[in-house]
Amino acid sequence: VQLQASGGGLVQAGGSLRLSCGASGHTFSRYLMGWFRQAPGKEREFVVAITSSGRTTYSTDSVKGRFTSSRDNARNTVFLHLTSLTPEDTAVYYCAAALDTLDMRLAFANSRHYEYWGQGTQVTVSS
Repeated sequence: VQLQASGGGLVQAGGSLRLSCGASGHTFSRYLMGWFRQAPGKEREFVVAITSSGRTTYSTDSVKGRFTSSRDNARNTVFLHLTSLTPEDTAVYYCAAALDTLDMRLAFANSRHYEYWGQGTQVTVSS
């Protein structure tokens, strides 16, 4: 699976962005998709994951109520909707894919379980 993330940019605090991640190469609808981010000097951290059907999402506590994910399997695309952004959300955001299995439903927050990664898109939030 090849992943291509886009949609990052510079936004003021309180603003919104929508990130996209397009996939090609395999059956997209079989994959659980995760979003991670990495701020300068920090480790990569889990943000949101969405199951293959799109019916279930998982979010880290710091983004609950602000970030959501959706997907369009017909277009092989997953989205990360970012709202109420703060400067602490500044990071490179990555999308990642892993086959949607029972094990993956338990391991969605662990970056090591993802097989494929996009190149990342920069989100910068100014105060």
